Amino acid sequence: MIVVLAGGVGAARFLQGLVQVVSPEQVVVVINTADDCELHGLYISPDIDSVLYHLSGLADEARGWGVRDETFHALAMLARYGAETWFQLGDRDLATHLVRTRLLRAGHSLSEVTDALRRALGIGCRLLPMTDARVATEIETPAGWLPFQVYFVQRRAADPVRGVRFRGIEEARPAPGVLEALAAADGIILAPSNPVVSLGPILAVPGVRAALQATRAPIVGISPIVGGATIKGPADQMLRGLGHEVSPVGVARLFADCLSAFIVDRIDAALAPAVAALGVRPVIADTIMRGPAEKAALARVALGALAEARAR
Repeated sequence: MIVVLAGGVGAARFLQGLVQVVSPEQVVVVINTADDCELHGLYISPDIDSVLYHLSGLADEARGWGVRDETFHALAMLARYGAETWFQLGDRDLATHLVRTRLLRAGHSLSEVTDALRRALGIGCRLLPMTDARVATEIETPAGWLPFQVYFVQRRAADPVRGVRFRGIEEARPAPGVLEALAAADGIILAPSNPVVSLGPILAVPGVRAALQATRAPIVGISPIVGGATIKGPADQMLRGLGHEVSPVGVARLFADCLSAFIVDRIDAALAPAVAALGVRPVIADTIMRGPAEKAALARVALGALAEARAR
């Protein structure tokens, strides 16, 4: 069993490669839910939906979010009514949020709802929210503390980042199956996700980081920083704003207490000794996932790194 900690588009694309080289039934994905929000009375889980859409073949690969061949008639009507439309909800995407909200209001947990959605979309992987509790990422900026989606989508990540907090994290508990999967895993992969607001919340759920430190399974991370910048999203400016080095070394340092190995892009090969100095074995590979072949190749590298760590 391979457990993947995931959040954001990079993780969803990596998972597309992983299920090309191992059976989906062997994969358990623990997904960040601190990006979740409510809009127009609907409960929205962006990172869960990104995984759902990418693994079901529904994702808009060009945009990196939402459903392909989408229309936005409902959004246009909301605008006529004077509602806020900065969060782009497509017509097909709305169906997911409608079903999720209805099931949550009927008393089902987010874990149960996520499992129902993935089964309906024919996804073989097991998908686990990091927690069933409400956790909300907030970003400190010169304008004050902003909900993550306001900072990221409405304000286009233009504000300097001074701090990050996860409201509700202290009371949260890992969702059913999360700790059990980490304990039973043959290997664990930290996907190429934003280390601050995608992987950070998962590891901040009480008990998760300790479970990673205690597991006998090797843990391999993949750098989302290539050549001093992120491929997609604000991870680089977040790291910089919080005083971290914007490099694979800076990312590896955040998780060094858990990692067996860390995959670094060939562009950053010169940084391998600095990663090794953290007590983490560096693995040099092509990490930019341009298409299905590159996604599968990166998944094979990660699996190879896990196998090598197990053999040591």
